[in-house]
Amino acid sequence: TRLAAGAAAAIAALLAWAGVGAQTGDPRLDDPPTAELHFARLVYQDSPYSRRGRWGRGRRGAWATDYADAEYHLMQGVRRLMRIDAAEVDYQGNGGRLITLTDERIFDYPWLYAVEVGQWYLSDEEAALLREYLERGGFLMVDDFWGEYEWEIFAESMTRVFPDRRIQELGEDHELLHVLYDLDQRTQIPGRGGQRPGTVPHWRGIFDDDGRLLVAINFNMDMGDAWEHADD
Repeated sequence: TRLAAGAAAAIAALLAWAGVGAQTGDPRLDDPPTAELHFARLVYQDSPYSRRGRWGRGRRGAWATDYADAEYHLMQGVRRLMRIDAAEVDYQGNGGRLITLTDERIFDYPWLYAVEVGQWYLSDEEAALLREYLERGGFLMVDDFWGEYEWEIFAESMTRVFPDRRIQELGEDHELLHVLYDLDQRTQIPGRGGQRPGTVPHWRGIFDDDGRLLVAINFNMDMGDAWEHADD
């Protein structure tokens, strides 16, 4: 929406102006947790090799895609259907959190979401902090990136996060798909514009030495659009 786009642009400008770790007075950037679960969105730099960089786009930054309508709708569902103490989010993203990988606040939030990671770039310092976050019990979900070119951009940064861990395909028998319901249909979640021709959905992950899922990878699908346009 126009309102969401304006909010994301204002926050991007605020992040650029305030600098890393500075107090901004914006609770999305500064406040500690007020609930067990917040929608915590990763704020990152666009890769110079992404289509945004190549096509002169990126004023908002790829990280802000679907912001904050996705937060608003998803957290409504979590609050309605689960018993966890989850923070409510409004259309401006208030109640959610925006996290950079230079911010120690990341350790206060057990669930982190990154969108359009086929556009991202992580420095060595950011990769090191993300690795520490995941090894200390954090969980990262990545979403909305398409095709082999974007996969290579994503994988290059993840190699710096985990040079010693491979990305694995989740098979039909993986326990993640049988926790509460047996999810036996691999349904691609398309973006609002529809399924992209020639793309096959993949559910992939990165695991620790005990088999715990650290990173959930939705490739060739767009959960964020499904959340954003839930009322359409």
